[in-house]
Amino acid sequence: MPPILKLLRPHQWVKNAFILAPLFFTPAAVNAQNFGRIALGVIAFCALASAVYILNDYMDRETDRQHPSKRNRPLAAGTVSEVAALILMVVLAAWGLVIAGLLNTTFLFISIGYLVVNLAYSTALKRVAILDVMLVALGYVLRVEGGAAIIGVPASVWILVCTGLVSLFIALAKRRDDIVKDLGAGHRQSLAGYNIPFLDTSIAIVLAGLLVSYLIYTTEPEAALKFGTDKLYLTTPFVIMGVLRYLQIALVEERSGSPTQIVLTDKFLILCVVAWAATFAALIYV
Repeated sequence: MPPILKLLRPHQWVKNAFILAPLFFTPAAVNAQNFGRIALGVIAFCALASAVYILNDYMDRETDRQHPSKRNRPLAAGTVSEVAALILMVVLAAWGLVIAGLLNTTFLFISIGYLVVNLAYSTALKRVAILDVMLVALGYVLRVEGGAAIIGVPASVWILVCTGLVSLFIALAKRRDDIVKDLGAGHRQSLAGYNIPFLDTSIAIVLAGLLVSYLIYTTEPEAALKFGTDKLYLTTPFVIMGVLRYLQIALVEERSGSPTQIVLTDKFLILCVVAWAATFAALIYV
C-alpha cells in the first residue's frame, strides 16, 4: 500500500458501518434516497476519521517508533513528510464537513462534535485512564447518532447503549493487549492507570451490561410493536457467540491489539456477525 494511502488507514473505515445501524433498524425508512444519503454520510465520516488518524499519528510519531508494529506507520517511519500529512489532514476534515453540511445541519453538528472530541482525545485526554476508553466508545455512539440524523429518525436508546458498551469492551481489550505486550506508560501514558486484574474485571462488568441490555431490547414490548415480531431474542445466541469469541481472542490468544483486523479476518467472528444480521433482517423485513 502506498504510504500516503496507508496514512489514511482505509481498513479502519469499516467502523463507519455503525452509521448504517439506524437505517437497518428502521425498515419503514429503507428506500433509495435514504440509502444514498447514508452512503454520503459514511463517506463524510471516512474523511473525518482519516483526518483524525493523521492527527493521532502526528502526535504519537515519536512513541510509535518504539512500538513493534506502529513504528511502520508512515509518519513514524518517515515515508510521508509531516507537512504533507498535515495538509492532507486539513483537506480531509474540510471535505468531510462540507459533505456533512450538505446532508443536514444536525449531522454537521454531530460531525463537528466528533472532530472536537477526537482533537481533545489526541492532544490530552488519551493520557487519562478510563476517560480514554470512554471517549473511544463515544466515537461509535456519535456515528449511530449521525446515521439517525441523516434519515431523520430518533436513535433507540438501547441501540446507543449496546453500541457504547460493545465499543467500550473492544477498547478495554485493546488496552489489555498493550499491557500483555508490556508496552508500558512510555508508549501510552494512560496505561499507568491499568493492570490486568482491573481490565479483566472491567471487561466482565461491561460485557454483563451489554448482554443484559441486548436481552432487554430484544424482549421489550416496544421493540415487538415497532418491528412486528416478538422473536428478536432469536438473535441473542449469535451475539453471545460473537462476544465470547472476541473474549477468547483477548484473554486466551492475547491478540486484541488490532480490533479492525480481527473483525475483518477472524472467520468465526465474521460468521457470527453475518448470522446475526441475516437473522435480524429476516425477522423484521420478511
